[in-house]
Amino acid sequence: MKFLEDFVGLMTGHFDNKEQFDAMTAAGKAYPYARHVNTACNDKIRNLPQEFDGIFVVEESYYETNGHCHASPHLFLITEHEDGMRLSSYELPAGADKNTFSYASMEIVDYCDLKASEKFTPALYRKKDGVWEGGSVSHFSPVMTFKLWERFSEACLEVSETIEVNGKRTFGYDDPIIYKRV
Repeated sequence: MKFLEDFVGLMTGHFDNKEQFDAMTAAGKAYPYARHVNTACNDKIRNLPQEFDGIFVVEESYYETNGHCHASPHLFLITEHEDGMRLSSYELPAGADKNTFSYASMEIVDYCDLKASEKFTPALYRKKDGVWEGGSVSHFSPVMTFKLWERFSEACLEVSETIEVNGKRTFGYDDPIIYKRV
């Protein structure tokens, strides 16, 4: 369980890519200003099984491009396995607004009412030289693929997400977003 707590400790908190955003902007490259607020939320889930050894995390992601802000909240479950840390995606609780869902707005929910995402392939992370890295490839539809790759360290979170439709990238950037703790 120590690895689980260390892993979740690296990924929770307030992060942004201001340093990277400023450098990209100065270089004339279009790049989003992005923020993550990641909060462990087992305290908002009742009736967890007695031997439950995972940690649920609310991820609040905010992306600003061309003066417009887009929120993208998620609910993840982090569990420790022999082969590393597994990040599984869950549907937002019933009644939650996908545009405003956050740890602060999350109401108490029963564990039995939570549903794992059927579309998201759980991501697997392995520790190498003090850094956790990994990801997954999910097929959201026969023509849509979501690719996730991440590195978590004391210095930063590096996140690369792309969506491809019929093999052509429709979302994502050449360089991973580099979030630093704020």
